[in-house]
Amino acid sequence: MSKQSLTAYCLSTKTKNVPFKGIPVINKTGNRYLLQGEDADGNKMAKIMGLEGVNEALKAGLAKKGKGWK
Repeated sequence: MSKQSLTAYCLSTKTKNVPFKGIPVINKTGNRYLLQGEDADGNKMAKIMGLEGVNEALKAGLAKKGKGWK
């Protein structure tokens, strides 16, 4: 995970390391964390993350909490 921005694989354009536009949302589903957002063209993107990456992203203000948080 980059300290500057979060990136993911875009299924629509089949490109790697595409940065998210705006602030993506982290949703908790069971024991996993799913980072969801859009790229600059409006294509939906998602990335499965571990707890350490999630904590770093939240602490740095690169993402915000979504569904499933208590």
